Amino acid sequence: MFEVVLALFIITMIIVAVVILSTNSISNSLFSKNKTLAGRYSQEAVEWLRSERESNFNNFSAYADLPTYCLDSLSFLNTGLCSESETISDTVFERTLYFTKQVSSGKTIIDATVVTTWTDSKGVHSSRSVTSFNDIRER
Repeated sequence: MFEVVLALFIITMIIVAVVILSTNSISNSLFSKNKTLAGRYSQEAVEWLRSERESNFNNFSAYADLPTYCLDSLSFLNTGLCSESETISDTVFERTLYFTKQVSSGKTIIDATVVTTWTDSKGVHSSRSVTSFNDIRER
């Protein structure tokens, strides 16, 4: 009888260990997927900003006068921080743009920080991309 109880205990411990390892593996895999997607969404916004700068730097510079935009869609329509409902379409990600603007040696330099955040069972996570823009026509 003792051998049967011991065998059941060992089998139960092995099953519990396998379940815990599987759960951790799935959790880590989901985190890695979200981290990669967040990086892509941040980079997508930087590429969009680059095209906005190239099409008309004066307009781009005027948009940079406001320090914060919610980029749930790639437009300058939503000023300020994102609310809970302002996620990228069909995702769990919020994408926020922060501008800082400075003039150095007569040239305007605009720093854009795009932060894509998401929340899961382990808390709030983010991916950040920082890029400096200037008027490409200036030398």
